[in-house]
Amino acid sequence: MAMQRGTTLRHWLEYVPAWLMVKALGCLPRSWALTVGEWLGLLTYSVWGRLRRVGHRNLALVFPQMSPRERRHLLRRAFRNLGRLLGEFSQFPTLTRETIRTIVTYEGLEHYERARAQGRGVLILTAHFGAWELSAFAHALYGYRMAFLVRPLDNPLLDRLIETYRTLSGNRLIPKRDAARRVLRALREGETIGILMDLNTQPHEGLFCDFFGRPACTSPLLAHLALRTEAPIVPGFLIWDERTRTHVLHFDPPIPLIRTGDPERDVRLNTERFNTVLESFIRRYPDHWLWVHKRWHTRPPGEPPLYE
Repeated sequence: MAMQRGTTLRHWLEYVPAWLMVKALGCLPRSWALTVGEWLGLLTYSVWGRLRRVGHRNLALVFPQMSPRERRHLLRRAFRNLGRLLGEFSQFPTLTRETIRTIVTYEGLEHYERARAQGRGVLILTAHFGAWELSAFAHALYGYRMAFLVRPLDNPLLDRLIETYRTLSGNRLIPKRDAARRVLRALREGETIGILMDLNTQPHEGLFCDFFGRPACTSPLLAHLALRTEAPIVPGFLIWDERTRTHVLHFDPPIPLIRTGDPERDVRLNTERFNTVLESFIRRYPDHWLWVHKRWHTRPPGEPPLYE
């Protein structure tokens, strides 16, 4: 294949194995694809030392009371979850509105529907939790198409592959760069916007808000959007059921906004509240979260780094 503009040999070396893996898993029945994906996740835990070290560091920061053995067991389950996500992702081209009902069911859908009926659009508060790619994909197949914010990958080939799969159900992507204007327009038109707000941000982009008892640089975008538009904020998370090997798409009631009359304080207080919601779900389902991300990488001025 000819080298495409904007790509390098390294991009191709990363892309081809990923493409082959996704396509190979996609040829398997779902049950097999999930099992193989879970084993790939465990293999990744064994061979990818850098990710494993980040995961152990995060777990030590969040759950200091756990023994090293307990943290190892939890992190292995989290890697298994990532492998299962890959298996589910590979099946996207085969999913339909009929087949999705055997894989994803709802809990609390009435909270989302009531928020949607207000006509101001809906903001979904979510995270890199469970099979998060399947969450938005399934919601669209059920008839609730949405847009969600994404940060384009550094590898344009992988980015194109993932974008193709993500949009098969009718969803659309909004790049995070200059996203505010597009999101405001979408909300005015009554659309649903999904925002994953559990990633580390740079100091010029975020606020230091408490997350698991320590300051984490957090994007205030969701608070800004909600305060400006009055769009309801509905927490939504996809929860894995090991017994049935299926998922539950869970929605909580909308989060009431805090308004004190001080705009800057309102943004901070609401962003802290959103972090509290994320933390509560992660504590309930700790093996569902992306522990291999350096969530506390950006530090407040004068504080030492938490990672090697």
